[in-house]
Amino acid sequence: MHDFGKSASRTFELEERALHATGAALDAEAFSHACKLLLSTKGRVIVTGVGKSGHIANKIASTLTSTGTPAFFLHPAEAAHGDVGLVQKGDIAVILSKSGASDELLVLLPALDRIGVAIVAITCAADSKLTQAALGSGGAVLLIHCNEEACPHDLAPTASTTASLALGDALAIALLEARQFTPQDFARLHPAGALGRKLTFSVRDLMGSGSELPTVTVSATLNEVMLEMSRKRYGATAVTIDGKIAGIVTDGDLRRFFLANAAIDTREVRAADIMSQSPRTISSSALAIEALHRMEDIQPKVMQLLVLDDAGELTGIIHMHDLVKAGINS
Repeated sequence: MHDFGKSASRTFELEERALHATGAALDAEAFSHACKLLLSTKGRVIVTGVGKSGHIANKIASTLTSTGTPAFFLHPAEAAHGDVGLVQKGDIAVILSKSGASDELLVLLPALDRIGVAIVAITCAADSKLTQAALGSGGAVLLIHCNEEACPHDLAPTASTTASLALGDALAIALLEARQFTPQDFARLHPAGALGRKLTFSVRDLMGSGSELPTVTVSATLNEVMLEMSRKRYGATAVTIDGKIAGIVTDGDLRRFFLANAAIDTREVRAADIMSQSPRTISSSALAIEALHRMEDIQPKVMQLLVLDDAGELTGIIHMHDLVKAGINS
């Protein structure tokens, strides 16, 4: 029976070997030149490759774009049939090819030369038409060092594509660091992601306000308090006096009040008798993740915060459930 574990170990070993060899032999001067070209271009970054290298090129283009370097994948076959019109003078082309001699890419090289595009070549072939074109364009050559693919027939690109991907990642991260790309920048480009939600959603985006905001005055009866809390969905109501916050009544406040005053005539109870006089608040401009941390850090934990505007006036309420529903988590 085939030893699948041994096969997996061999694959990891060969791909790790290619990664290590490529990193150890990296031409720092060529890599720096490539980074400077990509960083200084006023145009776009075009990333291309054929077959498996094309899939890696597509991923590298995506990584560059999401880390602050606008890039797009150009299929070389489509480029030869009109899409080269997307390429403009001043663009930079990152071309992946293990052999540096793929027919589809060789057809593309003269067109790039006529347009005036510098080329960054990622290849195993130190002396190929691709490397010659890259150096002739004022670009750079980044060599992949892969003596053996993980494929036992040394045919299917495996170790070489892993090393190519790592070189593309190295370019993207070097540029990210040079641009001083922040988590906030990343979130701006990934608004639907978990980090995007944490760094872009504000309390204002998620709070209940206007007719959704539960409020009663300090003189409100117990029935009025409970009716307001029932009509709204926050398990609490703000308590005001002359339009200013005086306190908050939560489900917990009601339970504690009745436990301590079992024999009281409820007709005489007012909101002022039940409320907590130091309600927890947060600014409407604060990030939603800050609201979550505040709820979690308070002991005992609270489920809602009253929201204040820039002038310190009551403007809304936010509940833990609003944060969870929006995908905000710590």
